[in-house]
Amino acid sequence: MPADLAVIGLGHHGLPLAQAATAAGIATVGFDTDPRPVAELAAGRPPVDGSLTASEIRRMLSGGFRATTSPVELGRVRTAVLCAPTPLGPDGALDLTAVGDAARALAARLRPHTTVLLESPVPPGTTEGLLRELLEDGSGLRAGRDFHLAYSPGRLDPGNRLPGPAGTPKVIGGLTPACTESAAAFYGRFTDKVVRARGPREAETVKLLETNFRHVNIALVNEMAVLCHELGVDLWDVIRCAETKPFGFQAFRPGPGVGGHGAPVEHLGTHRPLRLVELAGQVNQRMPRYVVQRAAALLNEHGKSARGARILLLGITYKPDLADREGSPAEEIAGRLMDLGAAVSFHDPHVPDWRVRDLPVPRADSLYEAAAHADLTLLLQHHRVYDLQGLAVKAQLLLDTRGATPAGTAHRL
Repeated sequence: MPADLAVIGLGHHGLPLAQAATAAGIATVGFDTDPRPVAELAAGRPPVDGSLTASEIRRMLSGGFRATTSPVELGRVRTAVLCAPTPLGPDGALDLTAVGDAARALAARLRPHTTVLLESPVPPGTTEGLLRELLEDGSGLRAGRDFHLAYSPGRLDPGNRLPGPAGTPKVIGGLTPACTESAAAFYGRFTDKVVRARGPREAETVKLLETNFRHVNIALVNEMAVLCHELGVDLWDVIRCAETKPFGFQAFRPGPGVGGHGAPVEHLGTHRPLRLVELAGQVNQRMPRYVVQRAAALLNEHGKSARGARILLLGITYKPDLADREGSPAEEIAGRLMDLGAAVSFHDPHVPDWRVRDLPVPRADSLYEAAAHADLTLLLQHHRVYDLQGLAVKAQLLLDTRGATPAGTAHRL
């Protein structure tokens, strides 16, 4: 059966979109140039990042979803959504190589009246600049006249089932009013609310603002964590009280670093850098080093040296209850502890094995025994399976970087 929708890029963003569309009854094909995720999906196996479960993949397949590496499929759909990855390059700007490759693959088979949507994080101006040029040059068609073109920022919260696709408003900015309405008609099939931006640049900048908002506020509370420790103030109690304010405040919580796929965007091509975002990045990047300093100081306070100390790391993923380790600070923390001469081991129910600097890190099978044996247990991620009150009793020393333990039961960041 011919597909109605092509999702180009089956990574952490494209696959959940394909799931939502398939669940809404939209005949969907997923395209990726990498044969590995295509083969895994075809076999009903979930992605390694844990974003979807095996049962969810099976439901997608039974609902008609197909994954393919054949670009021929791209010429048979009414809507194509580009979800190519845009990692940060060495200069701190977004790398649009994969977006360009996806656009060229689509352009060679683009048909008139197709609606083309971009959801990848990109600098403002990309949709009506680079993407439009590649599609028009490769197809001989004209955007806004022969096919519709729009941008919609991806809004995913991995691991969070609520509010879900239906309850998450979709922002849309089309090249023309007709492009916007065509995109709105598509997203309206599985989203309760569509928000129309003035154009693609405004929609692209929404993603920029949302991502940087998170990183700047995490940096603020991370700086407060350092300050409060120096002042002997309980930051977690400060946050608990501050979040009772019904206006002008949103609670963020400190941690050992900032992970995830939504990297802060400091540089936008030829545009001036966002200085506040640059500073926030520097603050957040210092947190793994600060955590190691706190760990070493705590050991010293109890008559132990970091050299030769047995240190157990709990939770090495970037987010609780997910297997995804993208951007997790755990690797840097483990490496710095090794540099101090510590014997590092880890426990994570979602990660069967782990290597740091190409060396295997021992995995603890019995959590409580490992915590009792370790000189220091360092909580980096709070997975639901962790009984922190019980761990606080078993562990010789427990340093909680997430504020998840009851007050007074552990040392907190």
